[in-house]
Amino acid sequence: MKLKYLLILLSSSLLIAQNSFQTPFEKGNKNQTVTYEEMNAYYQDLAKNFSTIQYLKKGEDDNGKPIYVVVYNPFPEKDIEKLRKNKTVLFVNNGIHPGEPDGIDATMMLMRDLAAKKIKTPQNFIVAAISAYNVSGMLNRGSHSRANQNGPEQYGFRGNVRNYDLNRDFIKADSKNARSFQEIYQWLQPDVFIDNHVSNGADYQYTFTYISTFKERLGKTLGNYFYNDYQAQNLEEMKKLGYESTPYVNIHGDVPDEGFAAFEDSPRYSTGYTSLFNSLGTVPETHMLKPYDKRVDATYKYMLVNLQKLDKDYKRVKELRLENLKQYKAGMQYGIRWKIDSTQFSTMDFKGYEGQYKPSEISGKPRLYYDRNKPFTKKIKLFTTAVPVGYITIPKYYVVPQSQYRVIEELKRNRIRMTVLIKDSAAHVESYKIKDFKTVKNPYEGHYLHYETTVETAKKEVAFQAGDYLVSTDQPGVKYIVETLEPEALDSFFNWNFFDGILAQKEYYSAYIFEDTASALLKTDKKLKDAFEARKSADKKFSEDGTAQLDWIYRNSPYFEEKTFRQYPIYRIL
Repeated sequence: MKLKYLLILLSSSLLIAQNSFQTPFEKGNKNQTVTYEEMNAYYQDLAKNFSTIQYLKKGEDDNGKPIYVVVYNPFPEKDIEKLRKNKTVLFVNNGIHPGEPDGIDATMMLMRDLAAKKIKTPQNFIVAAISAYNVSGMLNRGSHSRANQNGPEQYGFRGNVRNYDLNRDFIKADSKNARSFQEIYQWLQPDVFIDNHVSNGADYQYTFTYISTFKERLGKTLGNYFYNDYQAQNLEEMKKLGYESTPYVNIHGDVPDEGFAAFEDSPRYSTGYTSLFNSLGTVPETHMLKPYDKRVDATYKYMLVNLQKLDKDYKRVKELRLENLKQYKAGMQYGIRWKIDSTQFSTMDFKGYEGQYKPSEISGKPRLYYDRNKPFTKKIKLFTTAVPVGYITIPKYYVVPQSQYRVIEELKRNRIRMTVLIKDSAAHVESYKIKDFKTVKNPYEGHYLHYETTVETAKKEVAFQAGDYLVSTDQPGVKYIVETLEPEALDSFFNWNFFDGILAQKEYYSAYIFEDTASALLKTDKKLKDAFEARKSADKKFSEDGTAQLDWIYRNSPYFEEKTFRQYPIYRIL
């Protein structure tokens, strides 16, 4: 029996050795990307043959198809919650835009090479990757939707089945995909996050470009380490492997010769979301015009150098993530809106192609083209430092009424700790009235997004009900709490239309009746009369507009009893 068992083991080992687990990309002409069915079959086969690989259903696309996470874990313990205490976690997202499939194919090879020990067995990390995030987009294959891209022969579509661009959905979470991502992220709570993409825009010599998550939102402690140490060393290793790189060329319709600014990945984007939980985040952007096999190789190598760096720096990364939280305590100032500081910049030797203009064969008008026969290396400016243009003071608590169930749902999914009030209670709070805001003219990812929101602040006593929620800011998700619940923040829940009900007045007046009431008010209320006359004296346009004057009296009279109008329903306790 022992001999028979040994022969079975030897046969199994020989079978694994003979099966090189080549991916469909490797088996083909290197200009083809895997299908959804091929990808799942490949990973399921890998998981059957290697104990270090798990292939887990961890979510759902808007079309009902499963979203899978592949995990490489060489340790006996398989519980991620327990492993996180002593090991670091690298989390990779692939196929958010399935027309940019480089990461899908590269990750299949990376997981295979880790499992087969072609890569040195790590001592201090595990790798988890969403094999393909936008499943419905991946299934919608074609050859022409990426009109400017050099391969592969067929690929998926940018939008998902409901035509959402999922890389704008990480805060508003309209899709099943985004809700699944948040659950996966909170399960993993990764130290490092990579979201693999392909660029659009200018032409240049680089195959590999990248977006480092916005360092100001990441936080000074982590931001300085990430930019000056972690990312800098990764890029140096990439250069040794044959891939010089540049920050994402944030230029469209123009030439980058004069320099460019860092891309602000606000929380609507994947790395903007993960930065709220102190993960070091990068969006690799391989260059669309380079051959597909080179793009896949560059994506593979960037993930590889991250693993090597993480294996060495795991203790420091974990310590700095905790240290970073000390910047976000109650009473401290928090920048909620940012702009690039044009007075601060670094320089780099940029390797581009000369941009010129010639008459268009279509219109006869001047058109831009890049002359690849005229490469250049030119010193340019990089603007990567931002300054705040809006501050708030972090409160000790936010109070969220139970009526705001959508907000409560979002907080719970993101593992925000909350306390439920067990009895009716009154509290002295800071309250917001929405003072002003602008709204986009055309729908943006399913919303009429607000921006440039401002508030008026007041202190008052508010009665809360049993069942309302108290949200402490003394927790790891403090940045998520602030960025979503502060109306003035760029990607706040308010700006994403969660509270549009408060923006509509519910009761009105008939002018022909209220004229007599307004007249009587001015005769009996001297304070109102004086304020009215002062407003007319100060505003010539107002003084000539009878409708505006009547409305002013109404809004400043006891008859305007709409306490909910523009009253932001979430409160702050300092």
